[in-house]
Amino acid sequence: MGLVIIMNQSNFFPRTNLSLILASFLLLVSCSQEAENQQANQQNNQVPVENSNTSNVYADDIYTNARIYTLDNALPWAEAIAVKDGEILAVGSNNEVMAMVGPDTNSTDLEGRMMMPGIHDTHAHPVDAGITELYECSFRTTNLTEALETIRGCAADAEPGAWITGGQWFESYFEEGVMPKSVLDDLSIENPIFFMDWSAHNAWLNSRALDLLAITNDTPNPNGGAVVRDLNSGESTGILLDNAAYNFKREVDQYSIAQYKEAIRWSIDQMVQVGITTYKDAFTIADSLAAYIELDQQGELKARVKTSLSWKSAWADSHESELAVIASRRDHTSEYMDTDFAKIMLDGIPPTYTAALIEPYMPSEEFGDDYHGYTMLEADELIQDVVNLDAQGITVKIHATGDASVRMALNAFAAARERNGDSGLIHEVSHAEMIHPDDLLRFYELNVAPEMAPNLWYPAALGDLRPLLGEGRHLFWQINSLYESGALVIYGSDWPVVPSPNPWTGIEAMVTRMDPTGQDPTVGWIDEAVDLETAIKIFTINSAIANKDGDSSGSLIAGKNADFIVLDRNIFEVPIEDVGETQILLTVVDGGHVYSEL
Repeated sequence: MGLVIIMNQSNFFPRTNLSLILASFLLLVSCSQEAENQQANQQNNQVPVENSNTSNVYADDIYTNARIYTLDNALPWAEAIAVKDGEILAVGSNNEVMAMVGPDTNSTDLEGRMMMPGIHDTHAHPVDAGITELYECSFRTTNLTEALETIRGCAADAEPGAWITGGQWFESYFEEGVMPKSVLDDLSIENPIFFMDWSAHNAWLNSRALDLLAITNDTPNPNGGAVVRDLNSGESTGILLDNAAYNFKREVDQYSIAQYKEAIRWSIDQMVQVGITTYKDAFTIADSLAAYIELDQQGELKARVKTSLSWKSAWADSHESELAVIASRRDHTSEYMDTDFAKIMLDGIPPTYTAALIEPYMPSEEFGDDYHGYTMLEADELIQDVVNLDAQGITVKIHATGDASVRMALNAFAAARERNGDSGLIHEVSHAEMIHPDDLLRFYELNVAPEMAPNLWYPAALGDLRPLLGEGRHLFWQINSLYESGALVIYGSDWPVVPSPNPWTGIEAMVTRMDPTGQDPTVGWIDEAVDLETAIKIFTINSAIANKDGDSSGSLIAGKNADFIVLDRNIFEVPIEDVGETQILLTVVDGGHVYSEL
């Protein structure tokens, strides 16, 4: 408080009283200044401590001498961070954070290493990954000889008559004129065999499995699926597509809640080792949700989980069970688990002609010259379902790989906006790899997030789809165009469709538009590349917003959750080709070390 006192003492005050009046006035000013100081101190004590400990708030943990990439526009880089009660207490200089050291504070000198927010993966299938790894016959190779060697070993170890399940096989296994089921029959005729492919959309069975499941040459195709038959004889080949595979897999799968829990534990361990602190389980049925609930209640979730509850899925026990799960979902929401999400499968995938396209596939003997693929729901039904789920406050993720299914998904979201008003929910189109030019801006206009899966670009280049789609088909994975349009572009790994949950190869691929392994030299639509800063934003704060965590995660700001990672390299200071090899030295969730190599 500053005052300027101007007075003419001869005109205003008798000379004899001037000293007394002036002294009284200065005392009043002093009291006013002290009151202002007290008020300011009280206000300072009411806000989170940023740069001092005048409020006597001490950190539980501090990390100093780091290169911290915060994703905070006000402070993009810092060198120290303080944590208390699972939250970030302060981010700033070493001196500022060291002021919060108390008698019980743990201090870690990061010796110049890079720290950043933890990765948000909006599309993973950890239950499937863990089940396949721990309990099934697991192989992932494009080489048929290698796959058969593994399967032969599984058959030798199996009890007579027991099911052999697992995967992941590739379409390239089967030569023209060879019946796929006969390849497995040569390995075992006593044990039924049921393998899902690399995409988890299609199944490969032997004759024994077809017999036990009563799949004959006359078995009708379900909606959104197909029993593949020989073009000449009409005989079932042993390949089931989409809902045909899902319908029968439900009969084969017999896993306990305890096994689901062990599968989730194993998968979370894999994810935190590569820097994932929050993930969305992109397909959660009643049994897997029950396993999550028990793990959460037992304090065993090392990462934050979002459960996309299945909707009208052939994987689920029944639609009635799905409705029951959705009705009770909020009974299970906690600090570590959010159940306000749902997943709808709308089409298949382009390599098996099951993605829904606006323009037809290239002419073929099997499908003719006007084949557009298929969807698992009709347009009117999809609209009704999305409007209903949106009205309940449920964020909907729709699997759509073809441009026709993407358009159907956007139309359904537009209907929800029109009928329900703006719910504030950011719905998602999963994969969104093929978008018609007329639909590109609709993602921004409808506040719908396109989910990108860069790890799906390799090892098979998208150029391999040209025989199916033709040379003139529009772009794939239009990340830069979507980002520049203002859409909330987000990241999903789709693990275990891809071999690993590792996000760093995906970050590199977003920048280079190439295969980080170097196996494929193809550059895919370089104009759709983004810079490293944008890629990191997509993998962190953008995906945190889609996971409904934007206010509490995705950037390192005082008051947010202490969910962050420490890297073995500063990814801004190495060649972009080295980013995919990044290793994690420390993963912190809720202030706790869930993985450490320090």
